[in-house]
Amino acid sequence: MAKGYLIGHVTVNNPEAYAEYVRLDTPIFERFGGRFLVRGGRSEAPETPVKDRHVVIEFPDYETARKCYFSEEYQKVAEIRKANALSDIVIVEGVE
Repeated sequence: MAKGYLIGHVTVNNPEAYAEYVRLDTPIFERFGGRFLVRGGRSEAPETPVKDRHVVIEFPDYETARKCYFSEEYQKVAEIRKANALSDIVIVEGVE
C-alpha cells in the first residue's frame, strides 16, 4: 500500500505563536502514525518563489493522512498556524 504524505510550505509571521502550534500539532500527527521526514532545514526553490519553511510528514497511507488533517482535533490547532503563518498544505499519495 502506498504511503500518504502531508506537505507544508510555510512562511511564519509570528514565531512565538507558531511555536505553540508546533508543540500542539506533533502529538496529533504521531497519534495518526505520522512521521516527520522534513521539518525546516535548508532549502531552495530554483524555479518558483519559496516559503521559509517546509514540512513533509509520512503517514501509513493516503486516507490516514486525510483523516489526520481533517480531524476536529487538528483543525482546532491549525487555526493557530493560519493566524500566524502563510501556508500551502498538500496531501499526496506516494508510489508503491
